[in-house]
Amino acid sequence: MRSGLVIVGCGGHGRELLMIARAAGMPVRGFVDDSPSQRNLDRVAALGVPFLGATDRLTDERPSIGYAIGIGDPRVRAAVDERLRAHGMPAATLIHPAATVGSDAVIDEGFVAFAGARVTTGVRVGRHVHLNQNCTVGHDAELGDFVQVNPLAAISGDCHVGPEALIGTTACVLQGLRVGAGATVGAGACVTRDVAPKTTVKGVPAR
Repeated sequence: MRSGLVIVGCGGHGRELLMIARAAGMPVRGFVDDSPSQRNLDRVAALGVPFLGATDRLTDERPSIGYAIGIGDPRVRAAVDERLRAHGMPAATLIHPAATVGSDAVIDEGFVAFAGARVTTGVRVGRHVHLNQNCTVGHDAELGDFVQVNPLAAISGDCHVGPEALIGTTACVLQGLRVGAGATVGAGACVTRDVAPKTTVKGVPAR
């Protein structure tokens, strides 16, 4: 077992996770990626962190802290996690020092909170949920596994966001509403009624 965290994905999202790990004082072993572009490999090298190879290498590395999936797409993140969990490895939790998470929040493995993310009281967060910069999650909200909340989005209190849903940049979900599993809320949208699973809504009000 090697010391440090391994990040899956050399793209921008993965490199942002590296910044969170460094801010939190967490050592990073390196990156793995099945199909990295040369441009992203060069960017990873410039950050002084090694590229370890394809994701299969993760089973050889056996990181002591675990792995973090630096992939923004909820469905892809879920598929990658399914592969890695089969090998019995833990997923790391990353919380930037400039994020706040309520003391009674319940969070599952793989949770990532970027700088400025705010999680208040009574919140439940599933596996590999990613909360991007300066987004907010209100009281008693529940976010299912692999939810992606993009920068500056606001999820109000008592909301339920289903697994693999994506909340776009600056979007808001009003109090007590439900966003179904696999749904997408477009950037800047205002959700004023429940969103059905696997649908995309956009606009103000979101339709």
